Amino acid sequence: MLVVETIAKIRRELHVSRKVVRKVIRSEATEFHYERLTQPLPKIGPWRERLDSLLLENAEKSARERLTLVRLFEELRSLGYAGSYDAVRRYAKTWRKERGVALAQAYVPLTFAPGEAYQFDWSHEIVVLNGATVTVKVAHMRLCHSRMPFVRAYPRETQEMVFDAHDRAFAFFKGACERGIYDNMKTAVETIFAGKDQQYNRRFLQMCGHYLVEPVACTPASGWEKGQVENQVGLVRERFFTPRLRFKSYDELNAWLLDKCVAYAKAHRHPECASRTIWEVFEDERQKLVQLRGRFDGFHAVSAAVSKTCLIRFDNNKYSVKARAVGRPVEIHAYADRIVIRQDGIAAGEHRRSFGREETIYDPWHYVPVLARKPGALRNGAPFKDWVLPSAMEKIRRKLTGSADGDRQMVKILAAVLDDGLPAVEAACAAPPMAIGRW
Repeated sequence: MLVVETIAKIRRELHVSRKVVRKVIRSEATEFHYERLTQPLPKIGPWRERLDSLLLENAEKSARERLTLVRLFEELRSLGYAGSYDAVRRYAKTWRKERGVALAQAYVPLTFAPGEAYQFDWSHEIVVLNGATVTVKVAHMRLCHSRMPFVRAYPRETQEMVFDAHDRAFAFFKGACERGIYDNMKTAVETIFAGKDQQYNRRFLQMCGHYLVEPVACTPASGWEKGQVENQVGLVRERFFTPRLRFKSYDELNAWLLDKCVAYAKAHRHPECASRTIWEVFEDERQKLVQLRGRFDGFHAVSAAVSKTCLIRFDNNKYSVKARAVGRPVEIHAYADRIVIRQDGIAAGEHRRSFGREETIYDPWHYVPVLARKPGALRNGAPFKDWVLPSAMEKIRRKLTGSADGDRQMVKILAAVLDDGLPAVEAACAAPPMAIGRW
């Protein structure tokens, strides 16, 4: 039997009332919870049916298209609802719980034969390149049977980068697979129909046809259909890109990433063949890959106009073309690392691709024909600033500087390169002084 002192001690230590102590003693229960049996919904009540409809409609959409609760609240309010957002939020939470929306989904484990399929995806990672912090786009490919990874970083996530990533991955694997599994990336898919039906763009299909790959796109918002490469994205981020990488260029970064892929494969066991490494299973799978038929000419083509200063504009930068191209449109073939400008099927210029903004990239030789009419431009022309000529030609240029007809004579030497080639003109400039008189 409890005495008054014991009751007082219980109340003091547990911070409960005398009624609660008495209730515990009489019922022999150890804890009590208040639970409201009926939840009054004075504001939402008349709108429950409409809100249920909105929530169900929203839940059936893909994750990318799904509206937030704030948007649903605003839509309900536009129909006349006068209650608060908190009431809608609490109701939506209960609605999800009742319908099991938050429950984890179950999946069927997949298995792939050697050479049957690969999975492809992109991720965005932060690195330091040449002292500047940048976000790089990382292409991931993974062979489904051996789990062999391939990773390469790019400054863009455009179609020509997709082509380059496939070309380099297949060259590393020494073959392709029968099927490629993708999400619905814009560089590959033009239109998404009901279910899994998609319309691929022409250039992407050309690449797949070249490598004899059948493209398979996932159902929208169904990342588990390419779960291997999704897992690879997280693994690579944790093991390769943490702590933050520092390199001078993309070439250095990508060489390091390839070495890391090989090292990882040689050091880790295959999940289904515990007695063998990923690399050992991969070497066996290589024998089953589709044989390569050479590189795919992976460019993205766009048209451009040529200005009177022999420049075309592409990707926020300007590039020079041969003077003969002025006045008519050209076609730019953009590759991952370079651009080629063509007119009537003939090359009118080629440059290493720049990924800066508002830069102008010149090839001084494009302007040499113009110098025949305006030799004075050799001294102050923007394309010729800091132009480094072969040593013998540079020596002649310095000797002619300051002479009355020096610019015109130097232009004749440069023009000869267009007809006779640089080695022949360089050899002539290196010859004894009397041989130079014929210029």
